[in-house]
Amino acid sequence: MIKSNIQLYKNAGALLVLIGLSSCSVQKYQQPELKLPDNFRSGEQLEFAQDSTVTSIAKIPYREFFTDPVLLSLIEEGIANNNDLKVALKQIEIASLGYNQSKWGNIPVVGLNVGTASINRPSDNSLNGVMFGEFLGQRYIEDYTSTINISWEADIWGKIKGRKEAALASYLQTQEATKAVQTQLVAQIAQGYYNLLMLDMQLIITNQNLELVNRTLNMTKKQQELGLTTSLSVQQQENTKDQLLASIPVIEQAITIQENALSTLTGKMPGEIKRDSKLTDTATLEYKSIGIPSEMLSYRPDVKSSELTVRQAFANVKVAKKSMYPALNITAQGGLNAFELKDWFEIPGSLFGLAAGSITQPLFNGKQLKTQYKQSQIAMEQAELNFKQTVLNAVGEVSNVLATIESADKQEEITTRLVSRSQEAVETSTKLFQNDMATYLDVIVAQNNKLQVELSLASVKQQKLSAVVNLYRALGGGWN
Repeated sequence: MIKSNIQLYKNAGALLVLIGLSSCSVQKYQQPELKLPDNFRSGEQLEFAQDSTVTSIAKIPYREFFTDPVLLSLIEEGIANNNDLKVALKQIEIASLGYNQSKWGNIPVVGLNVGTASINRPSDNSLNGVMFGEFLGQRYIEDYTSTINISWEADIWGKIKGRKEAALASYLQTQEATKAVQTQLVAQIAQGYYNLLMLDMQLIITNQNLELVNRTLNMTKKQQELGLTTSLSVQQQENTKDQLLASIPVIEQAITIQENALSTLTGKMPGEIKRDSKLTDTATLEYKSIGIPSEMLSYRPDVKSSELTVRQAFANVKVAKKSMYPALNITAQGGLNAFELKDWFEIPGSLFGLAAGSITQPLFNGKQLKTQYKQSQIAMEQAELNFKQTVLNAVGEVSNVLATIESADKQEEITTRLVSRSQEAVETSTKLFQNDMATYLDVIVAQNNKLQVELSLASVKQQKLSAVVNLYRALGGGWN
């Protein structure tokens, strides 16, 4: 009898080994296949360093990419105080706790029952009551127990390991998601700051043109007194002056709103943003080295986060599949048990122990496990499609930003020439008007043209700076 039992155990063990070997052939994770172009799409006017031997701006930390000390100070304040970023950091803490907890999957579960006392007093007319009276000489029975319970599931198929892989992917995903939030925050602060400088420049240009209009108005009034012009000329200049005066409060309002927006991004109450820089003095950020599209898989946080979602889904598929395999569970219990309180802690008399092992194989459970497995496969396919779409969007975003930069370069070149000519036109029309060789209308037109092209140049400058910031963010934002 003993030999037959031993042989049965050997056969069962051999069966488990064979199943274990077959389960070890589960496919390892591989990154979904992507068809990436060799280079980003860019126009003929731009010359970029687009090969793997050139350091992409995606590798440059924001402290080196941005050079304006006021802007850097705002970015540092935002990273330290922005509440959205803090929420993302808290999510990392939650995922970290989940991952640390998953590491305990291979550790036995231990429970301690310090003490249980019970008294059972059956009915006198019941069978138990009659038996208690005849055999024990009393109508009740006492029971006192203290136990330690241990249970452990052997990770034969790697199911627990798969859960740890899924938890690790989730933890790493929250890290990449937080990086994406910080990258977006840095870009928003930089773009808001450059927009603020543009509004400052608009206010400066408007005030400069207001001084010019005032001089022309004074000159026109003197000419009217001398009978060299009519009151219509004075009225036209006064209208021009009032139009400029009306635009100043609008610009000042926009400045206040932009300052408040930057304060909110940096985690502060709305307030003034102290600054000394001018948009015209701000150097264009370096953007000629952009690397190649495949590098975004390593640098861009949202792309990495999307791939980690695929990894997590892959691990969940393994767990769902292995949940259909037999499970080996080992349980043990030991402690102290006595029918009388005085004997409860008498050792070794009150000691007891129990150990058991079981192999359970799910057979009929309403197809729950099989359904979960198929659902996990579909979820992984969804994650792969989302990952591919994320990469596609990222490459398209970089290409769009490059087109914006190319357009801004052309506009800046043309508008700079317009500013130079408009300044000459104002000076020429003013001299001609002073010598009665031009009309007041010529002066007004020249002044308006100068105002518009100067404002256009400031807008183009801001658009280009904003586009370069977008390019920096789209390539990865300094996360290496």
